[in-house]
Amino acid sequence: MDENSDRDIGKLIKQVNALLWGVGGILAVVVVMVLLIFVGDDMAREDAEAGELNRALIDSAAPVNHPPLDESNDLWTAADLSQAPESAQAQLEYGKELIVNTAKYLGPKGSIAHLTNGMNCQNCHLNAGTQPYGNNYGSVASTYPKYRGRSGAIEDVYKRVADCFERSLNGTAPKVGSKEMEAIVAYINYVGSNVKQGEKAKGSGLYEVALMDRAADPTKGKSLYIAKCVSCHQADGSGMMNGDKIAYQYPPLWGDHSYNHGAGLYRLSRFAGYIKANMPLGASYKAPQLSDEEAWDIAAYVNSMPRPSKDLSKDWPKIEEKNFDHPFGPFADGFGEEQHKYGPFKPIKAAQKKAKKG
Repeated sequence: MDENSDRDIGKLIKQVNALLWGVGGILAVVVVMVLLIFVGDDMAREDAEAGELNRALIDSAAPVNHPPLDESNDLWTAADLSQAPESAQAQLEYGKELIVNTAKYLGPKGSIAHLTNGMNCQNCHLNAGTQPYGNNYGSVASTYPKYRGRSGAIEDVYKRVADCFERSLNGTAPKVGSKEMEAIVAYINYVGSNVKQGEKAKGSGLYEVALMDRAADPTKGKSLYIAKCVSCHQADGSGMMNGDKIAYQYPPLWGDHSYNHGAGLYRLSRFAGYIKANMPLGASYKAPQLSDEEAWDIAAYVNSMPRPSKDLSKDWPKIEEKNFDHPFGPFADGFGEEQHKYGPFKPIKAAQKKAKKG
């Protein structure tokens, strides 16, 4: 080939390369534009979904007042400590102080002993055990001693207090006869001394939330917890301590320092009833902020989280007496642990009622 032919071929190759680069560039631009369109659509969709979620969380966090749970004017009020015999007042005041500030005296940094997980009795028994539907002591003195299926025995108030220390406070109870145990029992007996023996005080204990037709849902409960509970009890459920780091301002709802799985609040109906009438902060039985379903679902989420365990092998010696929402088998009603924990509970209660009649 001559020199001119070589030059012509070189030019042709350069032109072909330029054309290929041009086509490649155009294709690259097209690909990028297509990707941007799809990614933009995805991002817009994600932003919209996130916005909807945020709006839902904001809406669910906003206080919503539901109808009062009880509009009675004759709910139980505690007997006035100031009216107690003068000789008993010091012990009663000490008993109240132990209920309100249990951790100060008996917690991990307690000044008397180290017996509990750091929670106070008042974390569960609101206003020193005197608040209507706040897990109060209104009917303790009037109904104890009494038979309880959990132990299968007649229990006195000392046993009831000991159970709270061992289960809700995940610790060890003060000994019967100790200054602390005697003061606590004296206080509990006195505040309910205005209720006739054998009768139940109106508004005592916990509110009973209507059963649902579905199971309580921990997933729904988690979203509600994030919206309504995190500011006090924290995202990890660890609660918030006082400035002195001795006791909790807002108690832990799960984890090492919370109640163990033998506590009464580990039963979903008890926890749902407690928060329905008292939570979140600012709610009351007069102005509840949770619907029934929200109370059940939050209870399901909280009680689905890890917490200390307890040997329950001696509980419920007669298995047919187990509560409908006691979550540990064996059971006499044919339902499994999952349904006994989360529900639906109506079929369980119906089966238990039928068994009692039979």
